[in-house]
Amino acid sequence: MILYEYPFNERIRTYLRLEHLIGRLGQLLPRDSALDHHYALIAIFEVMDVTSRADLKSDVLKDLERQKAHFAAFRGNPAISEASLEAVLSRLEYAFAQLSGQMGKPGHDLQDNEWLMSIRSRAVIPGGTCEFDLPAYHAWQQGQAASRRADLNQWASSLAPMANAVTLLLQLLRDSGQPQKVMTRNGHFQQTLPQGRTFQLLRLRIDPSMHLIPEISGNRLMVSVRLVRHEADGKLHPAREDVPFELALCA
Repeated sequence: MILYEYPFNERIRTYLRLEHLIGRLGQLLPRDSALDHHYALIAIFEVMDVTSRADLKSDVLKDLERQKAHFAAFRGNPAISEASLEAVLSRLEYAFAQLSGQMGKPGHDLQDNEWLMSIRSRAVIPGGTCEFDLPAYHAWQQGQAASRRADLNQWASSLAPMANAVTLLLQLLRDSGQPQKVMTRNGHFQQTLPQGRTFQLLRLRIDPSMHLIPEISGNRLMVSVRLVRHEADGKLHPAREDVPFELALCA
């Protein structure tokens, strides 16, 4: 099954972008080639760009506090495992302490590294990191893979508190959704959202063998899914089939 996710607000959209970049960085860091490490460094710069928003850290801390209060209310509930509950609360406490204890924005200390910032300024130019533009960077790329990896891990460490917090918040958000089986009619599905709840994320799983792509839209009142197919002419054409898929709404 292919998973598609649709955020209902800008805050969750930013969290998902961060998670995407963090996942890319996590895949590239363990590798050995200079090209992989180049794109790992680009991913670090992109995380810095996403986290440069002034209110992001405040939003994440507020969400961690909100989740702590939500889960703390389950203490003493006989239907809840105390051990599991305390494990979640401990993770929330740790993430909050790590992020709140970090001075400035994630990657703030990297901005004082003139060499890194020279690479960052050139990286936005097509081909701007060639060896004749950045000979010192070229020399770094020719070094030992273990040495490059140690540098990248050190630079990425300043992003870890934000990365861990966002990863935890998205995990808890996803766990709040209950998947349900639904069906399109003539390639289209629409559902009115129950009032009194604020949903933040839609998760959709569909069988890849159908070669269908969901185009999702939504607001606080309704969600809509339109299925399209990528045809040989290079265009997306509406699908007319009645197709089953799995839908989860996360609050």
